Amino acid sequence: MAHYGRRRRREADEHENHERWLVSYADFITLLFAFFVVMYALSSINEGKYRIMSDSISSAFRNVPGNTSGAQVAINSGINTALPINIPAKRLPPNVRADASQAAKRDRLRNVARDLNKALAPLVDEGKVKVTEGALGITVDINASVLFAPGDARLDLGAVRALAAVAEILAPTDFPIIVEGHTDNTPISTAQFPSNWELSGVRASSVVRLFIETGVDGRRLTATGYADQRPLADNATVEGRQRNRRVAITIESRNPDNAVEVQIPE
Repeated sequence: MAHYGRRRRREADEHENHERWLVSYADFITLLFAFFVVMYALSSINEGKYRIMSDSISSAFRNVPGNTSGAQVAINSGINTALPINIPAKRLPPNVRADASQAAKRDRLRNVARDLNKALAPLVDEGKVKVTEGALGITVDINASVLFAPGDARLDLGAVRALAAVAEILAPTDFPIIVEGHTDNTPISTAQFPSNWELSGVRASSVVRLFIETGVDGRRLTATGYADQRPLADNATVEGRQRNRRVAITIESRNPDNAVEVQIPE
């Protein structure tokens, strides 16, 4: 009887084992269904997004920059839509920006010099006016005989017209302007001009006053007289003295210095 009971239990166990495969089969079908769902979902991913993702993953594993050719990447080949890629603008170093600013200033100054040469062309041809470029900027040397009577600081009518043309060119600019009066070494002693210092200073002031009346901002102007202390030629000759009697108008290109207080050590 005991043997018979064991055989019945073994037959029951074998019967149960025959039905258990359905569980595994159901699991397999479920996994297969999930696999096809995932495959279907992957098949609907946009090709452009897939390529971007693929490049990013490849770049991460290889530790090299990904494919960034072009400024736009197509998102959908069937729709005219583009995904912009922001490319940061390259900022120039401060010294490069400063050099570019100085170059632009030099170009503007040379344009002013060209316009002055054109406006004063008849006097330039006669040798009465000379336009030069130096370390300070552009300098216009005007012979005093064009502007004033001997020993006088009142501008002649012809001088007013010439200087008004100069002022019209300088008014729209923002360059500082220095007007210098120069004389020869011939002494002068009158009630109005006790020496060449007064004569040279008043002549420079006359030009500055006309510039202001013609529209040049007075804050950009400086008038100074040097008497006979800065000659261009030898005062021993008539020609030298004639060259030295002049008004020099300098259009400065230098940037104003930032004043720093000098500290006195205790």
